Amino acid sequence: MPSAQGNPASIVIAGIGVAAGRGYGKQALRAALFGEAPTFGPLRRDGRQLPDGTSSFIGLELPDPPELLPARIARTAGLPGRAAIAVLDEAWRESRLDDLDPARIGLVVGGSNLMAREQMLAQRNYAGRMAYWPPRHGHMFLDTDIAGLCASAFPIRGFTMSVGGASASGAVAVIQAAEAVRSGRVDACIALGALQDVSCLDLQGFKALGALAESCRPFDRDHAGFVYGESTAALVLCRADAAPAGQYGRLTGWAHLASGNRGPEPSLEGELAAIRAALAMAGLSAEDIDYVNAHATGTPLGDETELAAIRAAGLGHARINATKSLIGHGLASAGAVELAATLIQMRDGRRHPTCHLDNPLDPSRGLVRGAPEECTIRTALKLSFGFGGVDTALVVQASGEGQA
Repeated sequence: MPSAQGNPASIVIAGIGVAAGRGYGKQALRAALFGEAPTFGPLRRDGRQLPDGTSSFIGLELPDPPELLPARIARTAGLPGRAAIAVLDEAWRESRLDDLDPARIGLVVGGSNLMAREQMLAQRNYAGRMAYWPPRHGHMFLDTDIAGLCASAFPIRGFTMSVGGASASGAVAVIQAAEAVRSGRVDACIALGALQDVSCLDLQGFKALGALAESCRPFDRDHAGFVYGESTAALVLCRADAAPAGQYGRLTGWAHLASGNRGPEPSLEGELAAIRAALAMAGLSAEDIDYVNAHATGTPLGDETELAAIRAAGLGHARINATKSLIGHGLASAGAVELAATLIQMRDGRRHPTCHLDNPLDPSRGLVRGAPEECTIRTALKLSFGFGGVDTALVVQASGEGQA
């Protein structure tokens, strides 16, 4: 049994499963980051456009998930559940979790209200015949359902839980998984940033807030909001002595703070506090950070506040890019998917460009533009923020960096 107080430096990311851009798997994500960026267009899934045609929403949708579940289970799972199984399968096999005791494996699902489109479609399809409402709807819309589905398909017997942090949910899941490993509760814990299956009502709400745009232009003077993009990712966090060879890096610092805001307004003080707390936990200074993967949704106030926080934190020397410009904003999944993108860039030795960055808000910042950059990333900072005053920061270091 490991000690109750682990060392953050001993927490490694041993496996990644992801779906983003045009498909499933890390190669699909690499293609989106370093190849030709996917083309955004009208959302086609049933329930994503207003029935009266008054609003047409732009975004990026994945292909249907690979069929890994028995048909009788798959038809009750919904899109987020089937996508979760696909990315968990990739991460599970890469990190060889079959070699561990199932009682020492945990799962944290990041995201809430994940099945809004399915629920809206069910209301439409069963209108006037509610007596025939399927019994599965009594549990499949609960946030625990995806965790239960995953634990029924894979031998996860340590614990399962779901956490919500709006657009920072994926990062909150990573933090909770790290805490579970550090405490000794489990030897490995999967952090899943779940696919948020939005309906036209959700999209119309974002539009009413002024947060939705038809082109995602983070850190550009012409930014007007985010563009939705389906995505999901699973990351396996392990104790170093339980991880296989070929790990992606070490999670050495993190912070999850509340700014005290109820709504969508960002907080400079909250973001800056999260950055400083994560660096302090990692035992690093701002000068040690090579690269920042920004939250960067493309909303005017959000981008400007984040750049101000980066500047105030002393990170003006670091290179910065915005993954949402290439794959869209996955909402609940974003923090986990973008951490996966950060780790892939570290492993591949290159940084992806920020798309549509023609007129930078601050040309003096180290914004990656135009084409991928060959580089060595030793230490990276991943920022993720959510409505309701959720501010998170994650510090990841290349394996071997900073060790005595």
